[in-house]
Amino acid sequence: MSLAELPDAALLRGPQTFMSAPFSQDASRAQAAILGCPFDCGIHAFRIGSRQGPEAIRAQSGLVRRYDSERADLDVIAEMGVIDAGDVICTPSRIEESFAAIEEAVFRLTRQGTAPVGFGGDGSISLPLLRGVSRVHPGIAVLHVDSHTDAYPVNPAHPIDPSTQFTHAAQEQRTVPGLSWHLGLRGTTICAGAHDHARALGYNTLTLAEFLERGQADVIAELKDRLGNRPVYLSWDMDVFDPSCAPGVCTPVWGGLSAREGFALIRGLWGLNIVAADVNTVSPPHDVNGMTAFLAAATTFEILMAIREARRMHGAPLSHAPAGRASGADA
Repeated sequence: MSLAELPDAALLRGPQTFMSAPFSQDASRAQAAILGCPFDCGIHAFRIGSRQGPEAIRAQSGLVRRYDSERADLDVIAEMGVIDAGDVICTPSRIEESFAAIEEAVFRLTRQGTAPVGFGGDGSISLPLLRGVSRVHPGIAVLHVDSHTDAYPVNPAHPIDPSTQFTHAAQEQRTVPGLSWHLGLRGTTICAGAHDHARALGYNTLTLAEFLERGQADVIAELKDRLGNRPVYLSWDMDVFDPSCAPGVCTPVWGGLSAREGFALIRGLWGLNIVAADVNTVSPPHDVNGMTAFLAAATTFEILMAIREARRMHGAPLSHAPAGRASGADA
């Protein structure tokens, strides 16, 4: 066949997408959808750059092969009909209007019956994502894997920042704190009583030391027993990994998970009813040869595999959202 006879699709390439998934906003046939949230609050003292995270994760995702012969020798992108919906149009540091756009975008995807996977951006993007998802899945539990609770006391000078998103989620009743966990906590904090504040909101907390002492099997058994079929939002902050394998994050903390340990944790979550997720805090200006973005892409692959198992075990969620509550801005 000559070049003149080739269809356009054989000659032209669309925008860069995660693992070359189709670029589309039509999620009616997709079991999962990637949604870029190129936003950060712009208040970090010296590490601004996570707004570039979605682009970097997509760029490095070309290194992730589609088949996993160890567990499911299949093309998870094709089997689940994964789409890449592109990036939400938002402006870093302009919090209210950007959050409203992220919330509405993820709500529109979720109400079509898909499981959205948001790419940060800093950790604050979990709040508008959770706002949108909870409009379709009320009573959702959060499993937040991070070095920090991000459920700190609110500073009136800047009430929303990357340390308070889960404080707001609890106060707005976007999640059920008593059935939500902050897992992997370690290192120094910017204020006293950070863990106590999260617990006062009703959250369960588990430091990395406690997790390792109890053992993964025991912790995951508790999660599955407590959560049952309840819809789960998985929020994965890349700084839960050790800086030796994830240097390009907003707030690196030594003594974290290795890549192998992180993947083992996600694989242990198979069976939970994960209906949405995010992967956040990749900061390309502080990365080394794209290794953090590459690890984030591989982490996303693992999360997609967990979502596939969730849908196999628990069935697809509602294809349309209930009449439900208004947006977070109106709640």
